[in-house]
Amino acid sequence: MAQPFSQQPSQLPSQLLPQTLEQLAPEASPKVLELAARALNCADPDAKRLAVIDFSRSANEKRLWVFDLQQRRLLFKELVSHGQGTGQEYARAFSNTPDSHQSSLGLFRTKQSYTGSNGYSLRLEGLEPGINDRAYERAIVMHGADYVSEDFIAANGRLGRSWGCPAVPSNVARPLIDSLEDNQYLFAYYPNQQWLDNSEFLACQSSQGQRSVALSKAVDTGERTVVMQHDGGQEGDS
Repeated sequence: MAQPFSQQPSQLPSQLLPQTLEQLAPEASPKVLELAARALNCADPDAKRLAVIDFSRSANEKRLWVFDLQQRRLLFKELVSHGQGTGQEYARAFSNTPDSHQSSLGLFRTKQSYTGSNGYSLRLEGLEPGINDRAYERAIVMHGADYVSEDFIAANGRLGRSWGCPAVPSNVARPLIDSLEDNQYLFAYYPNQQWLDNSEFLACQSSQGQRSVALSKAVDTGERTVVMQHDGGQEGDS
């Protein structure tokens, strides 16, 4: 039974976010969680949900965590794909370029869910110029896929790959997407030094990051009317 409103957990203080994430996901890299917390605190300290992907890990490991920051709970720990152009079992290359079939790094804000060619899906808006800000144009979305499973790993030696989308197991896609829908955040990490050195959300020495998010929200036009290219699964996988 839900607690009375007056007893609901208060918003997590931003300075406690890194330690809280570490407590909830002790098997995750503390450094990755610290960077995710820094980026989120820069963009939106009042965010309710945060997903973190550690692309430095093998695709055969669970490397996606979804946190409820208000209830201070770990909601999901799952497998997640990277793009065909990003690597095989291990991610190596990332891009913001259409038709690269590569994943993108950095901080994303979630948009609305919809049902498309890959089933129930979640639109993602990249917030980092030159790093992931073409994600919406590229139709980089979160969706379920049968090739994201332990069975696929057992049969093929590695997880299947998308066309750049963070695809998740089909059996958890709907509740996972529902937990992140509408102006929550996804942080995708890899030790890419150029991004680490230049991301305004990781530096955050001013309110520049928050201004960028506020401006993006102000000009958002909502649902797209143009059908964009959707992701592939194991089909065409090399």
